[in-house]
Amino acid sequence: MRVFLPSTLPALAEALRSGQVGGSSSGESESGSRSESRSGSESRSGSESKTATGAGTPDPQPGYAVTPALREAYASGDEEELEYAALTEAARASLRMLAHDKTAPPRRVVLAAEIPDEQVKLDARSREPARVLVTTAIPVDRLASAHVDDTEAGQDVRAASEALEAADAGDEDARFAVDGAEGHELGWYATQELSYLAE
Repeated sequence: MRVFLPSTLPALAEALRSGQVGGSSSGESESGSRSESRSGSESRSGSESKTATGAGTPDPQPGYAVTPALREAYASGDEEELEYAALTEAARASLRMLAHDKTAPPRRVVLAAEIPDEQVKLDARSREPARVLVTTAIPVDRLASAHVDDTEAGQDVRAASEALEAADAGDEDARFAVDGAEGHELGWYATQELSYLAE
């Protein structure tokens, strides 16, 4: 299954160093997200700490894919349009990650990966019909490409990340700021180019 993984440039650099996406503290992107612990320990607020079971299994990480809920939401869309919709949701999740990490360069990052179906769980939400949970860390050799903002988008992306909470609450001016970032198309990068992005 093709899954789009929200990220940031620092998170990408860490993935390249460790050889995998996920499996360590990544600054979970979503406002109000829960820390899911397989060991039954109490959830923690703030930045999620990726805890593991005794076997060292990482907590699930969010991704976005063409799901039954997404197909229902875009009944007339073909496969390419549905994948673009999933990518767009992942880009919004990357924006949330930037809102939590003010030190990260203001460029949305989405990593596309091929992941076995059995490692993906549906987790659709009202505003995110493409949302899934990936139940294992993803080796970097499963990455197919990256989708990243140009540096010229930085000012709009930073403004959008700062306005995101107000936009979620219904503020029209804030929504306009978020739309300003989402008006920028993400550039496509081959896996061979990822190390240059992370520099």
